[in-house]
Amino acid sequence: MNAVPQIAQELEKASSMVMTARRLLATGTTVDLSALEGKIRCVCDTVADLPRELGQSMVPALEKLIADLDRLAEMVAERMEPPPSADAGNGGGD
Repeated sequence: MNAVPQIAQELEKASSMVMTARRLLATGTTVDLSALEGKIRCVCDTVADLPRELGQSMVPALEKLIADLDRLAEMVAERMEPPPSADAGNGGGD
C-alpha cells in the first residue's frame, strides 16, 4: 500500500501550514485558518481510515502536528485577549 508515504507528505504540508501561520501571527499579520482546517480534517480522516498498524505508524507525526496546533491556538488566544487596562495596576478606585 502506497498510502503511508502520501499521508506522511500531507501531514508535513499541514505542519508547514501551521508553522507559516505562527510566523505570520508573530508579525501581527491576520491569518485565514480555513485552508488549514480543511487540510487537517482531510489528513485526520485519511489516517482514521487506515488499518490500525498503518495508522499507528502516523502517531509521532500526528503528535507533532497536535503540539504545533496547540502553540498556534495559544498565539491566537493571546492575540484575541484585550490588552490590560491602564488602571489595572492602581486598584481601580476612582
